[in-house]
Amino acid sequence: MRTPFIPVILACALFATAGVALAEPARGERLQAELQQRFASADRDGDGRLSAEEAKAGMPFVSRHFAAIDAEGQGSVSLEQIKSFAQAQMARRKGAQ
Repeated sequence: MRTPFIPVILACALFATAGVALAEPARGERLQAELQQRFASADRDGDGRLSAEEAKAGMPFVSRHFAAIDAEGQGSVSLEQIKSFAQAQMARRKGAQ
């Protein structure tokens, strides 16, 4: 089952890096705020990183792709790592079209 969060995280990464937020500031800001809020809610210990358990409980997309996002094997992921992963996924999907 696909969660509605997947398009949100991918859109946030795209808006944050492609300058689309400048063209549609309200939408880009709203998506960024939603991503940050979801991340903060999932980050139960407030350390600015998600463990696999935190991701599983609060961010299913991140949980499913945790190993790929945590490419360095740190055992946790930051919001910036999530955004970078989502951006790469969007670029890969665009290239496949």
